[in-house]
Amino acid sequence: MGYVRLIMTAVILASAVAATNPPAAAQTEQVLYTFENDGAHPQDSLIVDASGNLYGTTQSGGAHGGGTAFELTARTGGGYNITVLHSFGGAGDGYGPYAGLVSDAAGNLYGTTIDGGNAYGNNGVVFELIRADGWQEKVLHNFTSGPLDGANPWARLIFDTAGNLYGTTADGGTNGRGTAFELTPNRAGGWGEKILHSFDASETDGYEPLAGLIFDRFGNLYGTTFLGGSTNYGTAFRLTPGPGGHWTETILHSFQNDGVDGHFVYGALIFDRFGNLYGASNAGGAGNVGTVFELSPTAGAVWNETILHDFSILTTDGNNSYASLILDESGNLYGTTAGGGVYNGGTAFELTPVAGGGWNETILHSFNGTPGDGADPEAALVFDTVGNLFGTTVNGGDGTIFEIRP
Repeated sequence: MGYVRLIMTAVILASAVAATNPPAAAQTEQVLYTFENDGAHPQDSLIVDASGNLYGTTQSGGAHGGGTAFELTARTGGGYNITVLHSFGGAGDGYGPYAGLVSDAAGNLYGTTIDGGNAYGNNGVVFELIRADGWQEKVLHNFTSGPLDGANPWARLIFDTAGNLYGTTADGGTNGRGTAFELTPNRAGGWGEKILHSFDASETDGYEPLAGLIFDRFGNLYGTTFLGGSTNYGTAFRLTPGPGGHWTETILHSFQNDGVDGHFVYGALIFDRFGNLYGASNAGGAGNVGTVFELSPTAGAVWNETILHDFSILTTDGNNSYASLILDESGNLYGTTAGGGVYNGGTAFELTPVAGGGWNETILHSFNGTPGDGADPEAALVFDTVGNLFGTTVNGGDGTIFEIRP
């Protein structure tokens, strides 16, 4: 397969980016947009194009009540305009895009919905929004569930360099416990699906993958499952391509409910430049409200876990993270928690490595849920090219889009 990378035009999500790490005291949050009648409750992170426009999804609202895909653009003289690119929920369409979008090199947008579609059972779809056609939607795949297909994709898609799409479904597959899949474009203009792995509810496999996949530089895929593994609290796994198109799964870590380890991972993993994996858990740890963790490979092919931060119920910390992390070029980690903070409306935080070991946390913003602020950020943050952070909150009215400036 060769070297594989994520293709997101001018998008900075789960990779190292060239951004300055600002002093904590200088952080300023501003709500750029509050949703009203044009979508509601954005669940996943934004993407940024080369012009600084933001793109995302809302899981409900819109013309048909099934959610929207939107673009947010800055107005000359200040303020922002939102454009609804598509309202989900029409006849034969998907419904409920919990995942964010991904862009190809031409600026077309791709995503998933957890419900809807033409297949019996409302199992969700993979869709494309075609820029050249005035943002017309094309359904690329209708999930059918059953032993030969997945169902109910929650997570963001990724591209490889050949233009194939990869993702996960929470349900369906041979064992009814979720799948990892690939969609490949064909000459006739359609897309063919291949199931790379069907998850199983056993001690040797995880199941119900709610998070998306990432590639390493060798073409292996990495992800997490919400449940399963040795204690049924989820796994981190790798899928390795082999001869004949066969993929082999390796469990890197089974999360534990032991008062130390985190568990219930919703967000995708990320790599640093040394090949270490990072993620956040929604529960577990010393306070049972989530952790930030690192998985490091060893010479013996074993992956060691290190807990970098235990979230707490104190007002000086956040708790219950649903999001992926992002990493800047200095090795600092950034993320969100849906709960905690001064007002218990969630936080945006930074973790900074300390010389000699350990990590320091800085709360960049505590959300308060008032009309001037959002609440419950469940999505990852994203950098623009000058180091500003952007994100979404599920609540605070029908949700918000915010910016944190250094």
